[in-house]
Amino acid sequence: MIALYRIYQLCFMLPLALTATALTALTTAAGCTIFGGKWWGYHPPRIWARIMCALTLVKVEVHGQENIDQAKDYVFVANHQGAYDIFAIYGYLGHNFRWMMKRSLEKIPLVGWACKRAGHIFVDTTAHGIAATMAAAEHQLAKKMSLVIFPEGARTLTGRMGRFKRGAYNLASEFKLPVVPVTIDGAFSIMPRTAKVPRWGRIILTIHKPIDHDTPQIIELSREAIASSLPPQNR
Repeated sequence: MIALYRIYQLCFMLPLALTATALTALTTAAGCTIFGGKWWGYHPPRIWARIMCALTLVKVEVHGQENIDQAKDYVFVANHQGAYDIFAIYGYLGHNFRWMMKRSLEKIPLVGWACKRAGHIFVDTTAHGIAATMAAAEHQLAKKMSLVIFPEGARTLTGRMGRFKRGAYNLASEFKLPVVPVTIDGAFSIMPRTAKVPRWGRIILTIHKPIDHDTPQIIELSREAIASSLPPQNR
């Protein structure tokens, strides 16, 4: 079964995925340049993410969609299990947003350019870059836009959640935005940080109730909410 799946990946999935990625990047960049990024920076990539999951035979199940309001802005914080976290959130969160993403992604041909045109924020962890990163995030939030942030900062190596950093919560406090914890369960088994190719499977995306930005111990509470929808070995 695995051998057949690898043949399918090589002969069908990979060419289609590369084509879909290139077309989405070009469409997103062109649309954002001509018409602005509010719609074009989110909806073409949302369709692309769903195509990528379908090509890989990955099913995404969503719980808690009723906990968020399309008319409101949030700071979404999610655990970071693997590469398919991107597809799960982009395709199935169901709320317009911008990413805070690793600076290295800017170097990916076409994709990095499209992300920049769409207004996604590249995180620079150097002493000089942190201030620029926060300024870019503040600029997006000032335009009435939600952000999705992985407060762990990097994909887990073990499947278990790491320590949450304060950056996302500082932004939520500054702009008085609710924090929405989002649990990603299953992406680690599909494509962990150490894997080169994905496998089929299921991801469960759980959107928890918003937490007021001024809630005491908000970091711990959001981490507990995310952990509550994970199996014990991944908490």
